[in-house]
Amino acid sequence: MRNLKPAVFAVFVLFTMSFAAVAQETQTRVVDEVVAQVNDGVITLSRIKREKKSIVDTYVQEGKKPEEAQKMVNEKEGELVANLINEELLIQKAKEMGLDSEIEATVNQHFVEIMKQYNLKTLYALYAEMGKNGVDPQELRENWRKQATRDKVIQREIQSKLYWGPNGTQLKDYFDKHKEKFTKPETVTVSEVFLSFAGRDEAAVREKAKQIYAQLKAGADFAKIAKENDPGVVTQGGKPEKLRVSEMVEKLATNLRGVKVGEVASPFEADQIGIVILRVDEREQASSDSQFDENAVRMAMMTESMPNAQKKFLTKLRDDAYIKISDSYRPIVNPILNAETSKDKPVK
Repeated sequence: MRNLKPAVFAVFVLFTMSFAAVAQETQTRVVDEVVAQVNDGVITLSRIKREKKSIVDTYVQEGKKPEEAQKMVNEKEGELVANLINEELLIQKAKEMGLDSEIEATVNQHFVEIMKQYNLKTLYALYAEMGKNGVDPQELRENWRKQATRDKVIQREIQSKLYWGPNGTQLKDYFDKHKEKFTKPETVTVSEVFLSFAGRDEAAVREKAKQIYAQLKAGADFAKIAKENDPGVVTQGGKPEKLRVSEMVEKLATNLRGVKVGEVASPFEADQIGIVILRVDEREQASSDSQFDENAVRMAMMTESMPNAQKKFLTKLRDDAYIKISDSYRPIVNPILNAETSKDKPVK
């Protein structure tokens, strides 16, 4: 589903600043604190506070009380700092691998796709729409850049190696031992009408969704209505999208439950960004017969090995790096990183 919500983790770095005193004396006043040094990069206290506030705000939006949300975030502060250290290492690794231009191109493509999706002609128009919905474009860009950095490093350094690593014999052995994983799953193929809240009165959008639903139930042209309301919408190659029932989120599974082929499901809200109306185009029942598919077997083996491989990869990045954590944070961060507690690791 589309998601224009502000990022949970925003990435900003604020370095130590100094100000001149007025009375002929120059006095340096520190207005930030370095919590962790990661090679040439730093994790600052102000950055951590912003991250925590962003997460608290998200929890509150999800219905939690502010004090409850703050308590939850405070309890996970060590994990938050550890994640920021890992994130900084991945950013540095991406620079080392020369991925900066590729990452920037990926981020720019996200904005192009959104412009097409909402039929906007200029980046300025897109930024204006985002502003109306409380979305900071630069914050969103930075979040996407962070995600693209992580994805590309992990893909090249871990996923690609795990995927292509097994030989034919290993693939066959894995398939024979896990045939139950390669049976045909239950699937449902759907087409979608999407009505965005962006720049519109939400009550009016909900009312329009009801009207469209009534029209579709009466036999209106689904494809025509879909294009009229979301000119940029694309599914897989412009075709209906096939979904595995076992992988659906609860809201989607509930919405489609009992809807027969050719019928339209009732409208539902998606991630607070708009209304979705789905038509069921096809249903395929699960089968107990297993079938060897090299791609499926490689994907299964990769998925199974990913958690441990990623842990080892991040551990090696930390082992090869100079990481110095401040005294006040070391007790809550080091146990998570499995780092030394008596001294900081020197640069190797």
